Amino acid sequence: MDISQFAALRRELHKIPELGFQEVKTQAFLLRYIESLPQEHLEIKTWKTGIFVKVKGKKPTKTIGYRADIDGLPITEETEYEFSSTHEGLMHACGHDFHMSIGLGILTHFANHPIDDNLLFIFQPAEEGPGGAQPMLESEIMKEWKPDQIVALHIAPEYPVGSIAVKEGILFANTSELFIDLKGKGGHAAYPHNTNDMVVAACQLVSQLQTIVARNVDPLDSAVITVGKITAGTVQNIIAERARIEGTIRTLSPESMARVKERIEAIVKGVEVGYQCETVIDYGCMYHQVYNNHDMTKEFMTFARAQEEVEVIECQKAMTGEDFGYMLKEIPGFMFWLGVNSPYGLHHSKLQPDEKAIEVAISLITRYFEMKGIAIE
Repeated sequence: MDISQFAALRRELHKIPELGFQEVKTQAFLLRYIESLPQEHLEIKTWKTGIFVKVKGKKPTKTIGYRADIDGLPITEETEYEFSSTHEGLMHACGHDFHMSIGLGILTHFANHPIDDNLLFIFQPAEEGPGGAQPMLESEIMKEWKPDQIVALHIAPEYPVGSIAVKEGILFANTSELFIDLKGKGGHAAYPHNTNDMVVAACQLVSQLQTIVARNVDPLDSAVITVGKITAGTVQNIIAERARIEGTIRTLSPESMARVKERIEAIVKGVEVGYQCETVIDYGCMYHQVYNNHDMTKEFMTFARAQEEVEVIECQKAMTGEDFGYMLKEIPGFMFWLGVNSPYGLHHSKLQPDEKAIEVAISLITRYFEMKGIAIE
């Protein structure tokens, strides 16, 4: 297998990042390639802008799944790549171009060399939002082809090429977006007593939100509330009638997520009364925790440690979010970090993962699936 072929495919995919459920060019590109493969063992079905590809096994007793997310981010690229994004203001800044090219590499091998068991390749849209995993999981295609085990990976800039990082149990946190709109009464800066200032209300609200984790979450648990954006007002001498707070919530347990939201709602209600304003809370996109099946993850770690070219790192859980958690909630499996050795992190405009990691991942997962896909007589 010419691995450089998949680095080349990654570069073509890198040029055409698209937002969630808008991955029209990406889907078309993937379909053209998949349809160029030997079709004898393949079944292809599309779902919205996503794709399911079943590789029929020779004597199947189960189905093993691999999921690759396909959407990009609203980030203006600053890599100076010759193959930089051709879509202004959009970039594959989370490595989904890697995830897709690795998936195509594994699929290419098994289209030519099917194993005993079925394989299901899932090219999933909208991981970055509004969330494609849960509705894809609920689709009629998934109900028909639902795998018995599922695997996914995510690139990790902080780990060297040739390494993977994984752990049993919780890997990524429960996550929720947070949007709070406040509406008061605007007016002239010289007459504040005739207004309800939403800049002041928003600032007070942000300060109060930061007390929730410190005083409402068990210190032995973990949670994060981050406000990343505040917008309010129009010009310097008009008191703002409206303000909007945008942020994110991360917790290591569903129970803590419910408790944090309960406290947010109570505090917002207090601000509404205290500042005589109207408020609206929107939790936007919510993702379930990524919880790796203990037995399957342990088996995979043992298998990977036996591969000479792979270093296995037992990592710590992270407060990052991934909608693959919804699939793991319904299907046993695991996700792991793939080391790509970039000085810039995920969601950075200069993210430059090392393409040698593509070969590492294709080789490792192909051999793992070959080991797992031997039918039990």
